[in-house]
Amino acid sequence: MSKQEIIICQNFKKELTEAVNAHSFDKLFILTDEHTNVQCLPLIKDMNFIKDAIQINVGPEDIHKNLETLAYVWKQLSEKGGTRHSLMINLGGGMITDLGGFAAATFKRGISYINIPTTLLSMVDAAVGGKTGINFNDLKNEIGAFCPADQVLINSEFLKTIDRRNLLSGYAEMLKHGLISNVSHWAELLKFDTYSIDYTKLQQLIGESVAIKEAVVEKDPFEKNIRKALNFGHTAGHAFESFSLHNNLPVLHGYAVAWGMVCELYLSHIRVGFPKDKLRQTIQFIKENYGKLNFTCEDYETLYNFMRHDKKNSSSGIINFTLLADVGDIRINQTATQEEIYELLDFYSETMG
Repeated sequence: MSKQEIIICQNFKKELTEAVNAHSFDKLFILTDEHTNVQCLPLIKDMNFIKDAIQINVGPEDIHKNLETLAYVWKQLSEKGGTRHSLMINLGGGMITDLGGFAAATFKRGISYINIPTTLLSMVDAAVGGKTGINFNDLKNEIGAFCPADQVLINSEFLKTIDRRNLLSGYAEMLKHGLISNVSHWAELLKFDTYSIDYTKLQQLIGESVAIKEAVVEKDPFEKNIRKALNFGHTAGHAFESFSLHNNLPVLHGYAVAWGMVCELYLSHIRVGFPKDKLRQTIQFIKENYGKLNFTCEDYETLYNFMRHDKKNSSSGIINFTLLADVGDIRINQTATQEEIYELLDFYSETMG
């Protein structure tokens, strides 16, 4: 898998111009959703190459990251004269970069694309690392491909267009990066004021977070080994996300991951000895900022079955986790019994109140 260029922007318009000019293309497409079309596209619409771009606009949020929307994007690319030499810019959050990346990866067997993430979640997670895809059959990211953007431009100015909930969604992935890296970065993230945002400080933390993910992806681009560290919190988190989609009450991805980290930190504690004090500190931060997903013991079997269908599992019926013996002490390819999973769901319900 080719290495993508991550650009932490200092002069966004200049750096975007350079990124586009690095490509030789016959047509330029720009993919937005109904939110980024209104809130983000105006910030770049006066640039000459954007004026000539063919815009594709889709519905917002994860509910539209599906086969129907993907087919619409393919159809627009085809009907508007897209070729193997076309270029696409994905301007949006994780839904747009996932969907647009997969559309680019598959149209004409692959066209070049640039990601401009506009949410914190997409900046530190979805737009970086080369994973693309859609939800299918009530399962999160069930269909997809590894296909990195040529360039990813990260500009914290776009974060002023999103609300606190969406900012917190991305911050959960940053917290995950802190947990799998080192104590000082983890502690710095716990201290950051999520109510009164210092955007200069946040840009610095984003740069550190992206560097952590980049280093992991470079070692293991196709998730055969250490890249599984990035799945921490996601086995339970994706089950929470799928459960919410199934009930037509979708939750933001980062919230599901935060709740998943509560479960998997508990499993880490009982299985590989994650320290109790760090467990409490992290859970307290999550509880204060993310609230709780409501479910009852009658939902345990449904949640368990969603975990069994997670794409990270290597064998039918065996649920795979990434656990932590301490901050930065990663244990991949860990499993848990149905009884242990019900126990961690009990812990979640009792701890989160």
